[in-house]
Amino acid sequence: MANNLQYESQKLGTMYFTVAAILFGAQLVMGLVAATQFMYPSFLFEVFDFSVARMVHINALVVWMLYAMVGSVYYLLPDESGIETVGIGLAKLGFYILTAAVTVVVLVYILVQVGPADESTIWLINEGREYIEAPRWADIGIVVVILVFLWNVFATAIKGERTGILTVIMADLMALAGLYLAGMFFTDNISIDQFWWWWVIHLWVEATWEVFVGSLAAWGLIKMIGARREVVEMWLWIEVAMLFGSGILGLGHHYFWIGTPEYWWEIGALFSALEPVPLVAMFVHVVYDWGKETGLKKGAGEKATQNNAPAFAWFVTNAFGNFLGAGIWGFFHTLPQVNIYTHGTQFTSAHGHLAFFGAYATILIGMFYIGVQGTNGIKEMRSTFASKMGLFLITFGVLGMTIALTVAGYGQVLVERAQMGATWEAYFISQEALWFVQGMGWRLTMGVVTLVGFFYLVIDLLTIGKSNIHTR
Repeated sequence: MANNLQYESQKLGTMYFTVAAILFGAQLVMGLVAATQFMYPSFLFEVFDFSVARMVHINALVVWMLYAMVGSVYYLLPDESGIETVGIGLAKLGFYILTAAVTVVVLVYILVQVGPADESTIWLINEGREYIEAPRWADIGIVVVILVFLWNVFATAIKGERTGILTVIMADLMALAGLYLAGMFFTDNISIDQFWWWWVIHLWVEATWEVFVGSLAAWGLIKMIGARREVVEMWLWIEVAMLFGSGILGLGHHYFWIGTPEYWWEIGALFSALEPVPLVAMFVHVVYDWGKETGLKKGAGEKATQNNAPAFAWFVTNAFGNFLGAGIWGFFHTLPQVNIYTHGTQFTSAHGHLAFFGAYATILIGMFYIGVQGTNGIKEMRSTFASKMGLFLITFGVLGMTIALTVAGYGQVLVERAQMGATWEAYFISQEALWFVQGMGWRLTMGVVTLVGFFYLVIDLLTIGKSNIHTR
C-alpha cells in the first residue's frame, strides 16, 4: 500500500496512531477482565488480580489518548505551519523511547504487580497514585519526551506560519505539560497531596484536554467540510477563556471532600457544567453554515464538500458525546446536595466512561480516519459496512455501560447511603443488591459489545484504503 503523505511529521503521526489503537484494544481487554472479576471474584484470583487489571485498564486509557493527541499534533503541524516539523529526527527518537518505556511499564504492571513498601517500589514498580501509577523513572522519561515534543511544536510554529489553531495548541501544550509536573512530588499531608494530585487528574482533563479537543475539532472541520477558519477560531478562543476559567473552578466539586471550605461545592458544580458548551456551539455553528452552503451548491447542481464520511461521523458523535458525558452525566451528580450521596459510587464510573469516550475517544478515532485518508491519498473517503458497525457498536456499548453503571450507582445510593448511612456493612450489603448486581452484569455485556465494535474499527482502519480506491 503506497504512502501518499507529503511530510515525515505526518508519517510519525500515523505511527503514534498505530500504537494508540493497540493500547485502546489493551484498555478494552483489561476492562473486560476487571468487569468479569467484579462479577466472579475467583476469576484469575492471585494470578492477575482485580487491582492490577483495573490499573492497567485506566492507565492504558490515559496513555492511548495521549499517544493519539501527540500523533494528531504531528499530523496537523505541517499542514497548519506550511513546513516540515523542525527536528523531526529527534521527534522520531522520542517516539521510540516513549514506546519502549510504555512497554516496560506495562510488563512490570502485569508481571511484577507489587513491590516492597519502600523507595525502590516508587522508582521501579508503581508510585501508588491512582491513574498516574507509572514508576518514577518513567515519569521523568515522559517529561523529557514531552519537552522534545514541545520544542518540535514551538520551533516549527516560530519558523513557519502560525495560525490561530496552532497558537491555541501551543498555549494548551504548555499547560498540559506543566500540570503533569504537579503529580511528581509527594507531601506528608494526605489532603495536600490529594489537592495537587487532582490538579493532574482533573484539571488535565477539564481544561487542557478539552481545549486540545476543540483545536482538533476546529482543524478537522476545516479539512472535512471546508469550515470557515474565522468561525472555528472564534469559538476556539471562547473555549480557551471558558475552559481555562471554568476548568480550574470546576475542580471545586472535588475540593470539599479533601478538607477545603464548603463554598467549593457550589462553585465546582456550576463551572463544571459549562465546559462542553463552546465546543458544542462551535460544531453547531459550523455544521449549520455547512448545511446552508451545501443546500445552495445542490441547488446549483454542485457536489457537497464533505470528504471523509467516517471521520465526520466520529466528530458528530464527539459533539453529542461531550455534551452528554462531560456535561449532563457530570453535572447531575456533582451538585452538592446530590454528590453527598453519589460520591464514590458507580455514578462516578458512569460519568467517567461516557465523558472519556464522548469528549476524547470519539474525536481521536476521527483523527485515525483522517490519518488513513492521508496515508492512502484518498480524496473523498466513504463509509464502509465495517466503519458503520464500528461506530454503532462502540457507541452503543459505551452508552449501555453508562446506563448500567448509573443503575448500579442508583442502587448504591438507595441502599448504601440513604438507608444504611454509608457504613462498611452498608457497602457490602449494597454490593449484593439486585439492581447493583444486574447493573454490573449489563456493564460486562456491554463491554463485550464495545470490544466487538473495536474489532470492526480495526478491520476498517486496515482495509478502508482499498475499499475507497476508486475515490483517490
